[in-house]
Amino acid sequence: MCYDEGMNSTRISRHINAPRALVYRTLLDAHAIAKWKVPDGMTCLVHAFDAREGGLIRISLTYDESAGTGKTTSHTDAYHGRFVKLVPDEQVVEVDEFETTDPALRGEMTITITLVDADGGTDLLGVHDGLPPGVSPADNETGWQMALTKLAALVEAGENPREIARDPRIAFG
Repeated sequence: MCYDEGMNSTRISRHINAPRALVYRTLLDAHAIAKWKVPDGMTCLVHAFDAREGGLIRISLTYDESAGTGKTTSHTDAYHGRFVKLVPDEQVVEVDEFETTDPALRGEMTITITLVDADGGTDLLGVHDGLPPGVSPADNETGWQMALTKLAALVEAGENPREIARDPRIAFG
C-alpha cells in the first residue's frame, strides 16, 4: 500500500483466502465487477465488459449521496478501456481512461493485477500507473482498498460469479 507522487501511481496488495483461479474468474466476470469494483458510497453500472484481450470495458460509478463530485458529470465517474493482457489465473492488465472534458483528469491509466499462490490463498498485487494529475494517488489507493475489501469478501464467501447475476442490486446498461 503505497503511492509515488512523482510517478502518479499506486500499488496495493491484499491476501485473499480463496483459490487463485476463483479470484481470477471474479476479476473477469461483469456481474462480479459490478459488485466489488466500486468504492464505498458509490453504485456501479457496467455498460460494456468483454473479458478477452482487446475486449472493451465501459463502467459508470455514481455517488449515492449528492455530496460526491464526479469526474464525468456532477455525481458520476465514467471510464472506458480495454483488456491488453490476460494470463489465466495469473494476471489481468487493462488500460482505462475517464470520460471527461477536464484536461487534469484525461489520459490513459494502466491497471495491472497480478495473482500468486500464498498461505493457502492468493496474494493480489495491484499497480495503477499513469494516474492523471487531477487524481490524488492517496484517494485512488483508498478507493482500491475499499474495492479489494469487497472482492475478498465476495470470493472468501465462496460465491460463484455466475450466481451474482441474480442479485437485484446489480445493474447493467
